[in-house]
Amino acid sequence: MPNIILFDDPALRIQLLPFTYTRPVAKIRCGIHTLSEKWADRLHTTVSFQTEAYLTDKFPLHFSGDNLFINGALCPDDHLTGIIKGLPNGAALISDRNEVLAVRTSSTWHPTDGSLGLSTVNYAEPFTMIRNVWDIFTFNGAQIKADYERIASVRKSVGISDPFTHCYNSENVFVEEGAVIKASILNAENGPIYIGKNALIQEGSMIQGPFAIGDNAVLAQGTKIRPNTTVGPSSKVGGEVSNCVIFGYSNKGHDGYLGNSVLGEWCNLGANTNNSNLKNDHSSVKLHSYASNALADTGLLFCGLMMGDYSKAGISTMFNTGTVVGVSVNVFGAGFQDKHVPSFSWGGTESRSEYRFDKALAVARDTVSRRGIDFTSKDEAIMRSVFDNTKSQRES
Repeated sequence: MPNIILFDDPALRIQLLPFTYTRPVAKIRCGIHTLSEKWADRLHTTVSFQTEAYLTDKFPLHFSGDNLFINGALCPDDHLTGIIKGLPNGAALISDRNEVLAVRTSSTWHPTDGSLGLSTVNYAEPFTMIRNVWDIFTFNGAQIKADYERIASVRKSVGISDPFTHCYNSENVFVEEGAVIKASILNAENGPIYIGKNALIQEGSMIQGPFAIGDNAVLAQGTKIRPNTTVGPSSKVGGEVSNCVIFGYSNKGHDGYLGNSVLGEWCNLGANTNNSNLKNDHSSVKLHSYASNALADTGLLFCGLMMGDYSKAGISTMFNTGTVVGVSVNVFGAGFQDKHVPSFSWGGTESRSEYRFDKALAVARDTVSRRGIDFTSKDEAIMRSVFDNTKSQRES
């Protein structure tokens, strides 16, 4: 088996900010698993990452005499995986859009090299690639189904023992060891429901599939989950959530609506935080683009909040349709927040200042340590790099 390296396409990485400020592209979660977890599972091996220099201490790159570089934004499927595994040495797999999907080489390679000096193999079959931040939630339902099918094909659910929980289409519900479900309604008629190890579904929760909840995550009492939603590991969620992806270790523990949105890791939404995901005139939603520093038309009728890692919202915060919040933001205050809140900002529409780095770092360290996880010098260095690299956004 060749050495697997998941690479960041430079153009896609920018389009996937703010989530790729703090992780390689392949560490994005879509479906039950992250993209890197999907590839590791399909290829039965470990993977490494070719990403930004400031991320490499935490996400290292390993070369060997036989390297298979795979575009980290790709969601694997059976056919694509087979083609990539069979790619000959010295060849590049190219899409109809002239995107490099994979490269196999006995030497080093960088995405800026493209297919230079390599033979090319064209791939004309359909495939799924996360090119924009809104793809994360729009593709999420299909990816839950794909991940679920792989899990259910090789392992058996422990089932639901609670007599007060009602399931529709129970054969499409997979429960891992240690999960607890109490007096809830699970409807898997229109898509599967996956419940991770030691997850807790508290009383009165109502879930419509496709839905996935990761290991050690919690749904609070009376939570309403609409289709195509993923709650990542160790997250706590309440209120009403529809077609959202929460990467992991984040809290939306209280009432309030979150729709067509993506939250990174270590985020917190205060009680009664709500977002709009539909414009009053039903026109397509525009979203801040880090590539152009302007609003980009998503072509979507529904699009909500994109929030980077370590960011928090005060109680009763209101986010407008198509809002982008960067990394380590503390946002609060009356009225709808700005459509783009730069990383390391403190405040709201009435007044905003730069979030002092030492304070932001202390809060991040405390947030992580509360979950019994070490906030390492590598994490601190990443935060410092993001702080320095986004300074011009806060000054504009």
